Amino acid sequence: MKVADLEGLALDYWVARSLHDFVREIQFTESGETVAIRGNDRGRPWDGRFTPSISWDAAAAVLERARRLEMRERTEDGPAQCVAEFEGGRGAVEGRADSLRVALLRAFVESRFGDSVDEMLREPQMLVGVTARRIGEATAGDVFEDLPSPDGRIGDIQSPPR
Repeated sequence: MKVADLEGLALDYWVARSLHDFVREIQFTESGETVAIRGNDRGRPWDGRFTPSISWDAAAAVLERARRLEMRERTEDGPAQCVAEFEGGRGAVEGRADSLRVALLRAFVESRFGDSVDEMLREPQMLVGVTARRIGEATAGDVFEDLPSPDGRIGDIQSPPR
């Protein structure tokens, strides 16, 4: 799907996926019509709805990550435009939309994923870097072993020293 076509729920989802330094979990509420996230953004916890496409309060998480920002309001001649560079992004990117907020969000998603993204994963998921994993999914290949310990196994309280 082209980032330039993202709007509503799909845009909210991909913005959440782009905030992998902030968002730990993504879920869907209201019968799958709203994105909900759990995370901590610079000391500010967030646990609930995440609708940056309709709320500047949520979109502020994106705005705060802008290093350079040029915006032009929508006119009769064309859509609103946002040219921006973001922390950890791919350089200057451009977003266009009917509103400045959506143009900003599209530019942000493009700075993280390029000009196209996959389909939404409409299941509860956790973010591990830029990848999403279904919550509760068996992870073949992830093997967790105890670290070697000269005095016993991890979690072994052992007897007190004499």
